[in-house]
Amino acid sequence: MFEILVFVFVLAYAAIALEEPLKTNKSAAALIGAGVLWTIYALATGAPEIVDEQLNESLVETAQIAFFLLGAMTIVEVIDAHDGFDVITARLKARTMATLLLFICIVTFFLSAILDNLTTTIVMVSLCKRLLQERSDRLLFAGMIVISANAGGAWSPMGDVTTTMLWIGGQVTTLAIVTKLILPSLVNMAVPLAIVSYGLRGKPIVAPEKTELDSESMQSTPFERNLMFTAGLLALLSVPVFKTVTHLPPFLGVLLGLGVLWAIGDRMHSGKPHEERKRVTIAHALTRIDMSAITFFIGILLAVATLGHAGILETLADLLDQVIGRLDLIVIAIGFVSAIIDNVPMVAGAMGMYSMETHPTDSFLWEFLAYCAGTGGSILIIGSAAGVAAMGIERIDFIWYMKRFSLLAIGGYLAGALVYIAQYQLVG
Repeated sequence: MFEILVFVFVLAYAAIALEEPLKTNKSAAALIGAGVLWTIYALATGAPEIVDEQLNESLVETAQIAFFLLGAMTIVEVIDAHDGFDVITARLKARTMATLLLFICIVTFFLSAILDNLTTTIVMVSLCKRLLQERSDRLLFAGMIVISANAGGAWSPMGDVTTTMLWIGGQVTTLAIVTKLILPSLVNMAVPLAIVSYGLRGKPIVAPEKTELDSESMQSTPFERNLMFTAGLLALLSVPVFKTVTHLPPFLGVLLGLGVLWAIGDRMHSGKPHEERKRVTIAHALTRIDMSAITFFIGILLAVATLGHAGILETLADLLDQVIGRLDLIVIAIGFVSAIIDNVPMVAGAMGMYSMETHPTDSFLWEFLAYCAGTGGSILIIGSAAGVAAMGIERIDFIWYMKRFSLLAIGGYLAGALVYIAQYQLVG
């Protein structure tokens, strides 16, 4: 049975990695893989009661992540529908390219920790189209935005789906992950930022010409933008507080925040005509959510859960310990692999490979895994959702990014890793 399960999982994994050549959405491969794996496991085990109990356990864990993502993504879409992100981007003022890049990267770093790295990348890369005329300049900024967004997402339970998985699973807590990873993540961004900024020093900003379309893009009033941006931001920031105070799952906190935001939006637009109100409603925001991403997470998490219940992940952990030996090198290797293979199944697999009895909450393994899996994806443009988004918006060439940014990303990745290890040795 073990060999068959591994073979099917590898096939599903290959279909996910080869999404573009196969012309098949990776969500389809993940869902098919999950269904086939559980079917094989149930038939081979011959104990339907036990398998049913294990499936229910895995379903609860998976549903919590799915509901959390659903609520968080909807809140972000509502803010965007009200042009709420212009509250931040309108305040970006600079005279030189180096200064502008510094502002963009700092905003991206902290904004991705509050929202998520994918959404922040889309917002900031789209912003650069309004600020920069030359495509070569926009490509440089897009590359740094990807690195900054992934670095910013790693140190926050809200910023990257892998950190969110570890947070919801109980492997890390909010205060620990923020305080212990913010410095390594900052170094991860600072190393490539310093090098790229040095090359842009003294270069003036060439802004694109204004068009009528730009002047008509703002469809919300300043009051509406400020209110929905503030309310949405508070809804997201209150989730860790909600979890800490109530000890309830984070998905309930984000759904509560979504409900409050929904009520505020309905009251604010109650006097407007239906056609004008329709664009900014929560119902409309729900139609703009990338549901294929959520179904992908559901499929891959259920697929990995099968390997965990079958004991395959535990065997793999023992093999890694024998071959590599050192836990820090194992996690660093996982980060490098996540640049090639999606980091969600990598982290899901690691969560099943290592026991919380051996590695309790906020231990070295889980915190370092959050850093490495979150930032390792910056090494290649296809290694993270943020990179793929930037690739699509600016049509970034895979080879171009590898030549210009892969070594920079590796330098930042290893520098941040060394900072975390040194920090851990000093303060524990």
